[in-house]
Amino acid sequence: MEQEKLDLSMIKFDAQGLVPAIVQEESGQVLMLAYMNEESLKKTLETGYTWFYSRSRQKLWQKGETSGNVQQVKSVSYDCDGDTLLVIVHQTGVACHTGSYSCFSGRRLGISEKGLAVIPPEKQQSLAQILNDLYAVIADRRLHPVEGSYTNYLFDKGQDKILKKVGEEAVETVIASKNMQREEILYEMGDLWYHCLVLLAFHQLSPEDLFAELMKRRKGGAYHKFTGKTGERPDM
Repeated sequence: MEQEKLDLSMIKFDAQGLVPAIVQEESGQVLMLAYMNEESLKKTLETGYTWFYSRSRQKLWQKGETSGNVQQVKSVSYDCDGDTLLVIVHQTGVACHTGSYSCFSGRRLGISEKGLAVIPPEKQQSLAQILNDLYAVIADRRLHPVEGSYTNYLFDKGQDKILKKVGEEAVETVIASKNMQREEILYEMGDLWYHCLVLLAFHQLSPEDLFAELMKRRKGGAYHKFTGKTGERPDM
């Protein structure tokens, strides 16, 4: 798109020449909020990747320019007042500088009897933290057996037993899904994830190893392109 053909007259920039831009993943997840001035908005529309204006550094910056966590723009909309933008993107890597996928991950307000209340960060738990905590218990059981522990029973029986349970729980998850039973899906998938963590511990792999593998796929590797281990795209 040529710059001279861009008509931004419908956008109401504030007194500092800025407009807030809400960035949302194609899936619908809100990733972040940043600010654009006219120049960064034009560069976003021209390049197909998000550019913003840093209020602290007083300069333009491209999202992911140094980290590689770029945002490929799918569409840009403005609201009924023309003073807010909605940018739909395909996010590569993570959106937040803290390392979480969204800038809003794990930061929520709760509801109490008196209304809204802030949940302190120390009382908030991310999925990664929960999995790591559970894995730590599993790994500790392996090093320090506890009589009557089901986890120790699995380790005592060995790999074949663990694999059998992973297979059984995967099948039960499939059945629960086919039956459209929400509670059963959660219950069976919880069993599946637990047994997968036991299998990781058996091979002395950690959830962090798994997260790293998933992040490689999220960044657009061969798996992301559905090429599988062979590198050849299968018939769809």
